[in-house]
Amino acid sequence: MSNLLDKVNSPEDLKGFSNQELIELSKEIREFLIETISETGGHLASNLGVVELTVALHHHLNSPVDKIVWDVGHQSYTHKILTGRKDKMSTIRQKDGLSGYLKRSESEHDIIEAGHTSTSISSALGVMYNKLCK
Repeated sequence: MSNLLDKVNSPEDLKGFSNQELIELSKEIREFLIETISETGGHLASNLGVVELTVALHHHLNSPVDKIVWDVGHQSYTHKILTGRKDKMSTIRQKDGLSGYLKRSESEHDIIEAGHTSTSISSALGVMYNKLCK
């Protein structure tokens, strides 16, 4: 069996995956998260809970053209993996490593910076307003 996660370096790489491959990829991501977060520390449960959601969003949308607004930055680890930061996940929440939250300076796919909840509605409205005004 091939390791599908090794084939993913950007959301574009998901476009040709079948539904069965997306299910297998989700399992691989879950295993990767458990292994990585067990070493670095971080938000395990919240990230395990959104693996399939994140895979589906990146499979069907065209990030960063299509804007994905996360309400909880603690749930962004799968998003980071799928947007080219997989090889840096061992540095998450470490000095000079990846942020444990969304961080615009890390990736063009992080369109807002969010840590805790209740920022998504105002952020999404701002994103929509900016798009309409261009």
